[in-house]
Amino acid sequence: MTTAPGRPGGHTSTRDEVERAHLVDPTDRTWSIARASVSPALGDLARRFWIPVWHVPEGRDSEQQVLQYPVCLIVVSNTYARFYGVVSGLSSTVLSGRGWAVGLMLQPAAGHLLTRAPVREMTDRFVDLSSLATIDADGLTAGIRAAMSPDPSSPAAQTEARDLVEAALTHLLPVDDEGLLVNAVVEDVETSPELLRVDDLCARFDVSERTLQRLLHKRIGLGPKWLIRRRRLQEAADRLRDSDADLAGIAAELGYADQAHLTRDFRLATGLTPGEFAARFR
Repeated sequence: MTTAPGRPGGHTSTRDEVERAHLVDPTDRTWSIARASVSPALGDLARRFWIPVWHVPEGRDSEQQVLQYPVCLIVVSNTYARFYGVVSGLSSTVLSGRGWAVGLMLQPAAGHLLTRAPVREMTDRFVDLSSLATIDADGLTAGIRAAMSPDPSSPAAQTEARDLVEAALTHLLPVDDEGLLVNAVVEDVETSPELLRVDDLCARFDVSERTLQRLLHKRIGLGPKWLIRRRRLQEAADRLRDSDADLAGIAAELGYADQAHLTRDFRLATGLTPGEFAARFR
Protein backbone atom coordinates (compact mmCIF):
# COMPACT_ATOMS: atom_id res chain seq x y z
CA MET A 1 0.00 0.00 0.00
CA THR A 2 1.35 3.42 -0.94
CA THR A 3 0.79 6.80 0.63
CA ALA A 4 -0.69 9.39 -1.68
CA PRO A 5 1.63 12.42 -1.63
CA GLY A 6 0.37 15.64 -0.17
CA ARG A 7 -2.87 14.25 1.25
CA PRO A 8 -3.95 15.44 4.65
CA GLY A 9 -4.02 12.89 7.43
CA GLY A 10 -1.60 10.55 5.67
CA HIS A 11 -4.45 8.99 3.69
CA THR A 12 -3.38 5.84 1.89
CA SER A 13 -4.78 4.23 -1.22
CA THR A 14 -3.90 1.42 -3.58
CA ARG A 15 -6.01 2.94 -6.34
CA ASP A 16 -4.69 4.71 -9.38
CA GLU A 17 -5.08 8.45 -8.81
CA VAL A 18 -7.04 8.91 -12.03
CA GLU A 19 -9.88 6.77 -10.63
CA ARG A 20 -10.87 9.50 -8.17
CA ALA A 21 -13.20 11.10 -10.70
CA HIS A 22 -14.98 7.92 -11.81
CA LEU A 23 -17.93 7.10 -9.53
CA VAL A 24 -17.62 3.47 -10.44
CA ASP A 25 -20.09 0.79 -9.45
CA PRO A 26 -17.79 -2.12 -8.51
CA THR A 27 -20.52 -4.68 -9.33
CA ASP A 28 -20.71 -3.59 -12.99
CA ARG A 29 -18.60 -6.07 -14.99
CA THR A 30 -19.90 -5.08 -18.43
CA TRP A 31 -16.90 -2.92 -19.35
CA SER A 32 -13.14 -2.67 -19.05
CA ILE A 33 -10.89 0.33 -19.43
CA ALA A 34 -7.27 0.78 -20.48
CA ARG A 35 -5.35 3.93 -19.57
CA ALA A 36 -2.12 5.27 -21.01
CA SER A 37 0.03 8.37 -20.68
CA VAL A 38 0.66 10.69 -23.60
CA SER A 39 4.10 11.09 -25.11
CA PRO A 40 6.29 13.49 -23.10
CA ALA A 41 6.45 15.92 -26.02
CA LEU A 42 2.67 16.34 -25.82
CA GLY A 43 2.62 16.83 -22.06
CA ASP A 44 1.71 20.55 -22.15
CA LEU A 45 -1.29 19.79 -24.35
CA ALA A 46 -2.75 16.52 -23.05
CA ARG A 47 -2.81 14.40 -19.89
CA ARG A 48 -3.73 10.81 -20.68
CA PHE A 49 -5.78 8.42 -22.76
CA TRP A 50 -8.57 6.19 -21.58
CA ILE A 51 -9.97 3.46 -23.82
CA PRO A 52 -13.13 1.70 -22.60
CA VAL A 53 -14.46 -1.44 -24.25
CA TRP A 54 -17.91 -2.68 -23.27
CA HIS A 55 -20.37 -5.50 -23.84
CA VAL A 56 -23.64 -4.79 -22.09
CA PRO A 57 -26.20 -7.64 -22.26
CA GLU A 58 -29.33 -7.02 -24.28
CA GLY A 59 -32.01 -5.24 -22.31
CA ARG A 60 -29.53 -3.62 -19.93
CA ASP A 61 -27.68 -0.30 -19.75
CA SER A 62 -24.50 0.64 -17.91
CA GLU A 63 -24.40 4.22 -16.64
CA GLN A 64 -20.93 5.68 -16.18
CA GLN A 65 -20.78 8.69 -13.87
CA VAL A 66 -17.77 10.99 -13.59
CA LEU A 67 -16.88 14.08 -11.57
CA GLN A 68 -14.94 15.40 -14.52
CA TYR A 69 -11.54 17.00 -14.17
CA PRO A 70 -11.31 20.69 -15.24
CA VAL A 71 -10.28 19.86 -18.78
CA CYS A 72 -11.86 19.32 -22.18
CA LEU A 73 -12.01 15.90 -23.81
CA ILE A 74 -11.71 14.36 -27.26
CA VAL A 75 -13.64 11.11 -27.68
CA VAL A 76 -13.86 8.98 -30.83
CA SER A 77 -16.02 5.85 -30.65
CA ASN A 78 -17.45 3.35 -33.07
CA THR A 79 -20.56 5.56 -33.39
CA TYR A 80 -19.52 9.20 -32.75
CA ALA A 81 -16.59 11.63 -32.58
CA ARG A 82 -16.96 14.53 -30.13
CA PHE A 83 -15.24 17.39 -28.37
CA TYR A 84 -16.48 17.88 -24.80
CA GLY A 85 -16.30 20.97 -22.66
CA VAL A 86 -16.03 20.72 -18.88
CA VAL A 87 -19.15 19.41 -17.15
CA SER A 88 -19.85 21.53 -14.09
CA GLY A 89 -21.98 18.87 -12.40
CA LEU A 90 -21.99 15.12 -12.88
CA SER A 91 -21.03 13.76 -16.28
CA SER A 92 -23.10 10.70 -17.20
CA THR A 93 -22.71 8.34 -20.17
CA VAL A 94 -24.97 5.34 -20.78
CA LEU A 95 -23.35 2.32 -22.41
CA SER A 96 -25.38 -0.31 -24.24
CA GLY A 97 -24.69 -3.21 -26.57
CA ARG A 98 -21.11 -3.62 -27.75
CA GLY A 99 -18.79 -0.70 -28.27
CA TRP A 100 -15.53 1.07 -27.61
CA ALA A 101 -14.15 4.58 -27.40
CA VAL A 102 -10.76 6.25 -27.56
CA GLY A 103 -10.74 9.20 -25.19
CA LEU A 104 -8.08 11.83 -24.62
CA MET A 105 -8.08 13.99 -21.51
CA LEU A 106 -6.57 17.30 -22.55
CA GLN A 107 -4.63 19.78 -20.44
CA PRO A 108 -6.48 22.92 -19.27
CA ALA A 109 -4.64 24.96 -21.89
CA ALA A 110 -5.83 22.87 -24.83
CA GLY A 111 -9.54 23.60 -25.09
CA HIS A 112 -9.00 27.18 -26.23
CA LEU A 113 -6.32 26.10 -28.70
CA LEU A 114 -8.78 23.71 -30.33
CA THR A 115 -11.89 25.90 -30.27
CA ARG A 116 -10.20 29.30 -30.81
CA ALA A 117 -12.90 30.69 -28.53
CA PRO A 118 -13.44 31.13 -24.78
CA VAL A 119 -14.00 27.65 -23.40
CA ARG A 120 -16.87 28.91 -21.20
CA GLU A 121 -18.95 28.63 -24.39
CA MET A 122 -18.45 24.85 -24.17
CA THR A 123 -19.34 24.38 -20.50
CA ASP A 124 -21.81 21.49 -20.05
CA ARG A 125 -22.00 20.73 -23.75
CA PHE A 126 -20.26 18.89 -26.55
CA VAL A 127 -19.96 19.30 -30.31
CA ASP A 128 -19.10 17.00 -33.17
CA LEU A 129 -15.36 16.85 -33.56
CA SER A 130 -15.79 17.80 -37.22
CA SER A 131 -17.04 21.25 -36.16
CA LEU A 132 -13.52 22.20 -35.04
CA ALA A 133 -11.50 23.85 -37.79
CA THR A 134 -8.22 23.18 -35.97
CA ILE A 135 -8.17 19.42 -36.47
CA ASP A 136 -8.71 16.96 -39.33
CA ALA A 137 -11.59 15.26 -37.56
CA ASP A 138 -12.78 13.17 -40.49
CA GLY A 139 -9.34 11.75 -41.18
CA LEU A 140 -8.68 11.11 -37.51
CA THR A 141 -12.03 9.40 -36.97
CA ALA A 142 -11.60 7.18 -40.02
CA GLY A 143 -8.09 6.20 -38.97
CA ILE A 144 -9.09 5.35 -35.40
CA ARG A 145 -12.06 3.26 -36.52
CA ALA A 146 -9.92 1.37 -39.02
CA ALA A 147 -7.42 0.59 -36.27
CA MET A 148 -9.89 -0.30 -33.54
CA SER A 149 -12.79 -2.03 -35.28
CA PRO A 150 -11.22 -5.48 -35.86
CA ASP A 151 -10.37 -5.96 -32.17
CA PRO A 152 -10.79 -2.94 -29.84
CA SER A 153 -9.20 -4.85 -26.95
CA SER A 154 -5.96 -5.38 -28.85
CA PRO A 155 -3.01 -3.47 -27.31
CA ALA A 156 -1.59 -2.99 -30.80
CA ALA A 157 -4.83 -1.45 -32.04
CA GLN A 158 -5.02 0.85 -29.04
CA THR A 159 -1.42 1.96 -29.53
CA GLU A 160 -2.10 2.76 -33.18
CA ALA A 161 -5.19 4.76 -32.22
CA ARG A 162 -3.27 6.75 -29.62
CA ASP A 163 -0.51 7.51 -32.11
CA LEU A 164 -3.09 8.84 -34.57
CA VAL A 165 -4.57 11.18 -31.98
CA GLU A 166 -1.17 12.52 -30.96
CA ALA A 167 -0.15 13.10 -34.56
CA ALA A 168 -3.36 15.07 -35.15
CA LEU A 169 -2.58 17.45 -32.28
CA THR A 170 1.15 18.14 -32.56
CA HIS A 171 0.60 21.19 -34.78
CA LEU A 172 -0.91 22.97 -31.75
CA LEU A 173 2.47 22.99 -29.99
CA PRO A 174 4.09 24.85 -28.41
CA VAL A 175 1.49 25.89 -25.87
CA ASP A 176 1.30 29.65 -25.30
CA ASP A 177 2.41 31.30 -22.04
CA GLU A 178 -1.16 31.90 -20.86
CA GLY A 179 -1.92 28.24 -21.45
CA LEU A 180 1.12 27.17 -19.47
CA LEU A 181 -0.01 29.43 -16.63
CA VAL A 182 -3.49 27.91 -16.48
CA ASN A 183 -1.95 24.42 -16.58
CA ALA A 184 0.16 25.36 -13.57
CA VAL A 185 -2.79 26.88 -11.68
CA VAL A 186 -4.95 23.79 -12.15
CA GLU A 187 -2.12 21.43 -11.25
CA ASP A 188 -1.49 23.40 -8.07
CA VAL A 189 -5.12 23.11 -7.01
CA GLU A 190 -5.24 19.40 -7.81
CA THR A 191 -2.08 18.59 -5.87
CA SER A 192 -2.48 20.93 -2.87
CA PRO A 193 -5.18 19.58 -0.54
CA GLU A 194 -4.41 22.36 1.94
CA LEU A 195 -5.50 24.97 -0.62
CA LEU A 196 -9.07 25.95 0.31
CA ARG A 197 -9.36 29.66 -0.52
CA VAL A 198 -9.29 31.54 -3.81
CA ASP A 199 -7.25 34.38 -2.33
CA ASP A 200 -4.54 31.91 -1.33
CA LEU A 201 -4.45 30.61 -4.90
CA CYS A 202 -4.17 34.17 -6.21
CA ALA A 203 -1.28 34.83 -3.85
CA ARG A 204 0.59 31.76 -5.04
CA PHE A 205 0.55 33.04 -8.63
CA ASP A 206 0.64 36.76 -7.86
CA VAL A 207 -2.55 37.54 -9.77
CA SER A 208 -5.74 39.33 -8.78
CA GLU A 209 -8.94 37.36 -8.32
CA ARG A 210 -10.46 39.16 -11.29
CA THR A 211 -7.52 38.17 -13.50
CA LEU A 212 -7.72 34.57 -12.30
CA GLN A 213 -11.46 34.46 -12.95
CA ARG A 214 -10.97 35.75 -16.48
CA LEU A 215 -8.13 33.32 -17.18
CA LEU A 216 -10.01 30.24 -15.96
CA HIS A 217 -13.28 31.12 -17.69
CA LYS A 218 -11.40 31.58 -20.94
CA ARG A 219 -9.35 28.39 -20.72
CA ILE A 220 -11.50 25.88 -18.78
CA GLY A 221 -14.93 27.55 -18.67
CA LEU A 222 -15.39 27.69 -14.88
CA GLY A 223 -14.00 29.74 -12.02
CA PRO A 224 -11.53 29.14 -9.17
CA LYS A 225 -14.16 28.39 -6.50
CA TRP A 226 -15.52 25.57 -8.67
CA LEU A 227 -11.98 24.32 -9.24
CA ILE A 228 -11.28 23.98 -5.52
CA ARG A 229 -14.70 22.47 -4.78
CA ARG A 230 -14.32 19.89 -7.56
CA ARG A 231 -10.94 18.74 -6.24
CA ARG A 232 -12.40 18.31 -2.75
CA LEU A 233 -15.34 16.28 -4.05
CA GLN A 234 -13.06 14.00 -6.06
CA GLU A 235 -10.93 13.48 -2.98
CA ALA A 236 -14.04 12.70 -0.92
CA ALA A 237 -15.19 10.13 -3.48
CA ASP A 238 -11.78 8.48 -3.32
CA ARG A 239 -11.76 8.34 0.49
CA LEU A 240 -15.30 6.93 0.69
CA ARG A 241 -14.23 3.74 -1.10
CA ASP A 242 -12.18 2.66 1.91
CA SER A 243 -13.88 0.23 4.27
CA ASP A 244 -12.87 2.28 7.32
CA ALA A 245 -13.94 5.64 5.88
CA ASP A 246 -15.14 8.08 8.54
CA LEU A 247 -17.34 10.80 7.06
CA ALA A 248 -16.80 13.30 9.87
CA GLY A 249 -13.04 12.84 9.63
CA ILE A 250 -13.06 13.17 5.84
CA ALA A 251 -15.09 16.39 6.09
CA ALA A 252 -12.64 17.88 8.60
CA GLU A 253 -9.55 16.89 6.61
CA LEU A 254 -10.99 18.36 3.39
CA GLY A 255 -11.77 21.68 5.03
CA TYR A 256 -15.56 21.43 5.34
CA ALA A 257 -17.17 23.18 8.30
CA ASP A 258 -18.83 19.91 9.28
CA GLN A 259 -20.14 16.59 7.96
CA ALA A 260 -23.44 18.15 6.89
CA HIS A 261 -21.69 20.55 4.50
CA LEU A 262 -19.80 17.72 2.82
CA THR A 263 -22.99 15.67 2.55
CA ARG A 264 -24.82 18.57 0.93
CA ASP A 265 -22.06 19.28 -1.60
CA PHE A 266 -21.61 15.61 -2.45
CA ARG A 267 -25.33 15.02 -2.96
CA LEU A 268 -25.73 18.14 -5.11
CA ALA A 269 -22.83 17.07 -7.32
CA THR A 270 -23.54 13.35 -7.62
CA GLY A 271 -27.18 12.72 -6.65
CA LEU A 272 -25.92 10.37 -3.92
CA THR A 273 -25.23 10.93 -0.28
CA PRO A 274 -21.70 9.99 0.81
CA GLY A 275 -23.18 7.04 2.67
CA GLU A 276 -24.98 5.77 -0.43
CA PHE A 277 -21.81 6.02 -2.49
CA ALA A 278 -19.69 4.35 0.19
CA ALA A 279 -22.18 1.47 0.41
CA ARG A 280 -21.21 0.42 -3.13
CA PHE A 281 -17.85 -0.74 -1.77
CA ARG A 282 -19.02 -2.55 1.35
